[in-house]
Amino acid sequence: MKFGIIGSGSWATALAKILTDNNHHINWWMRSEESISYIQKRRHNPHYLTNAHFDLNLLQVSSSLAYVVGDSEILIIAVPSAYIHDVLTTLNSDSFANKKIISAIKGLLPGSNELLNHYLNKNFNVALKDYFAVTGPCHAEEVAAEKLSYLTFSGVDEQTAAEIAYCFKNEYLNTVVNHDIMGVQFAAVMKNIYALGAGIAHGLEYGDNFLSVYISNSANEMVRFLRKAHLDEDHTGLNYAASAYLGDLLVTCYSLYSRNRTFGNMIGKGYSVKAAQLELSMVAEGYNASRSIHHTNQHLQAQLPIADAIYEILWQQLPAGEGFKKIEAIIV
Repeated sequence: MKFGIIGSGSWATALAKILTDNNHHINWWMRSEESISYIQKRRHNPHYLTNAHFDLNLLQVSSSLAYVVGDSEILIIAVPSAYIHDVLTTLNSDSFANKKIISAIKGLLPGSNELLNHYLNKNFNVALKDYFAVTGPCHAEEVAAEKLSYLTFSGVDEQTAAEIAYCFKNEYLNTVVNHDIMGVQFAAVMKNIYALGAGIAHGLEYGDNFLSVYISNSANEMVRFLRKAHLDEDHTGLNYAASAYLGDLLVTCYSLYSRNRTFGNMIGKGYSVKAAQLELSMVAEGYNASRSIHHTNQHLQAQLPIADAIYEILWQQLPAGEGFKKIEAIIV
């Protein structure tokens, strides 16, 4: 299998490290010629995970998206959801024909509020059988440090998902396979919202006792949404306490590596959204996700009081303290 990676951030860099550590040849698309030149000279990404070095014999870095897509069998899309359309709009509608696509994004596309598979099917005729998602719990920084981590690969074609997962498995990376392609994607979106809220709580100086109750209630709320989001699908055998759901929620809420938690912490301390965005200098997917889920849930009508309060804080200028008083009143 020949992989192509679209994106140059920390998660894309971590996935490139895993694959090249496993001796796979990859094509890697980056927009910045300066970054490409730097990697070719110094063997590491100048902006993200700078301690992760690459064997250049296994790496073809290019600013030509058409080349990377055309020369790869499996494409990993790892750019923030807000930029998906801008990046892919340069491709022809048949560019992904006979390709397998792996989503490494953790958000809905703003505006349309679509999962990536829906966008790719509508614009590039990508069938669901050719689409997979990779989720955590897994922070890029710990992958770079080669600390034991776990990835879940999901797809309706579980055999192919297992074959892809095998390419990533090594001494510091274990893999899990499941078939819940919609559920794991929505869970990855939801956990970023709740992690942002966990950061707000920390910034407001709530303690660990409250945070544990907040996260357990968030987990229950997330499951309610997942069941509503794919009501017609068979939930038999799904374990929402598994790593792709509860595990990813926990690590994103608690870890100091979590950019959503960091973003929320700044909001809780009184930063404006704009000031927090400038300070973070990376995309916190939970910010846009909170609005996308709010709009999506207007149709689904799941009970999401925690996510609703976070949406009001971020998008309707509700003071963070008042928002968390509302959350205090409903969590048990």
